[in-house]
Amino acid sequence: MDPLALDTAIRSFLREDIGFGDLTTEAIFPPDQAGEAAFVAKDTFLAAGLEVAARVFQLRNADVSVLKLAPDGTRAAPGDVLLEVVGPVADLLQAERVALNLAQRLCGIATLTDRFVERVRPLPVRIVDTRKTTPGLRVLEKYAVRAGGGHNHRFGLADGILIKDNHIAACGSIAEAVRRVRARAPHTLKVEVEAATLAQVEECLGCQVEIIMLDNMTPAAMREAVALVAGRALVEASGGITLANVREAAEAGVDLISVGALTHSAPACDISMRLG
Repeated sequence: MDPLALDTAIRSFLREDIGFGDLTTEAIFPPDQAGEAAFVAKDTFLAAGLEVAARVFQLRNADVSVLKLAPDGTRAAPGDVLLEVVGPVADLLQAERVALNLAQRLCGIATLTDRFVERVRPLPVRIVDTRKTTPGLRVLEKYAVRAGGGHNHRFGLADGILIKDNHIAACGSIAEAVRRVRARAPHTLKVEVEAATLAQVEECLGCQVEIIMLDNMTPAAMREAVALVAGRALVEASGGITLANVREAAEAGVDLISVGALTHSAPACDISMRLG
């Protein structure tokens, strides 16, 4: 993560929450009263992004010190201390909600990703995310996917070519869409095309695309598609992938499995802040 971009985002999160001031905390605590706070796990999960949470406190007040920080990938159990910070009580309380929101969200994504990754071991397939992320949090959420053992798909529209169903429908055919893309795109970029049928897979092969995304295909159809491709392109399974069926998709022989749920449906982990 770009530290400058991260700091800019965190400052905007703090500004949104604190606004013109914390009416409650500022009335109760003098600015020089010191204290110590700990993030405590209340459930079992995979820790991720605690460094981001710590940065929230430090941007609120540069004098806040981090005493303990759980590394990404730490398996937390109820009662485990994930983060300890010391500094002015007022600043700790004013940063609390933003820091907790981010930690709970990122731990949740990493934990769900870890569950998907475990389901497909030891098959040679990558679990990847999608662009179905929370606006403003994409970099952090994709970071959490990596912390959970997954991999990243493209970060945005500007860093990868993916011809989807609406592109094809509006353009008229896969072949024409690929022709237009290759006429304009840099030679350094691979072309990926979404295919919903075996006929479309054949059309993709005729266009020599580098990656074929199998959209909402059954496991049986995926196996046929993989056999048809025969190593001439990377094959990605996408659409309707759950913990219940991800293993079957992996066993079909695909190279990649993209899962939107990693970022759009991961439940937040239960973490509390205790002030001492």
